Amino acid sequence: MKLVKHLKRSQFIVGVVRTLRGLRGDLQVVVWRSKRNSRIAAYLKAHSVKKMQLATSNNLLDGWLNTDIFLNHDPVVYLDATQRFPFGDNTLDYIIAEHMIEHIDYEAGQFMLSECLRVLKPGGRVRFATPDLTVILSLHAKEKTEVQRFYIDWSIARSMPEVRECKDTFVINNMFRAWGHCFLYDRQTLQHALDASGFRDIKFYKPGESEDPNLRNVEAHGREIGSEDMNQFETMVVEGCK
Repeated sequence: MKLVKHLKRSQFIVGVVRTLRGLRGDLQVVVWRSKRNSRIAAYLKAHSVKKMQLATSNNLLDGWLNTDIFLNHDPVVYLDATQRFPFGDNTLDYIIAEHMIEHIDYEAGQFMLSECLRVLKPGGRVRFATPDLTVILSLHAKEKTEVQRFYIDWSIARSMPEVRECKDTFVINNMFRAWGHCFLYDRQTLQHALDASGFRDIKFYKPGESEDPNLRNVEAHGREIGSEDMNQFETMVVEGCK
């Protein structure tokens, strides 16, 4: 037992274990990438309207090329949205991502948007859903609405049940640092990000809503968090056209 405890404390052993885990992850990526081109080619051949979802997670959509950096489901194709997309210019009609852009820093987000613009056909559309920073910061208001109070209590019960005081401050801080969040957008910043990347006709919607029938009811974050009402409260959706 003493030897086991000693080995667990050994920085050398810890380093070896981390290296082996890293190698395992690298090998998985090699395998996933080796299958990618054929699966993408098959999808493009089989669909006249070509639609890609980034960061699919558990929201597999019929008729879409579902991609992610972590493959939880066999139909999902490996794609790191912060790297060059494995498509030629003017290939896709639609690209969507839900609660994903806040998980990469602003510069990486700009690169991703530039890649979206490159691989979309002229007239193609991008759609991103993400937490609304203005809504989150408004939770700190002295006088709160009923829905704000409910959201705070719901967030505390879901993520920080040990918190008893100053709940709004904890909820706001948690949104910034939890779940791997890197950069939160308000409407102005998100519109600027799309505009600077070359998108036009930029419009905002609530989850599930769109003027384009191909982009309606594609979000699943409400199911993921167990409350569509809370998803509607915290989430903004933006669309832009190439």
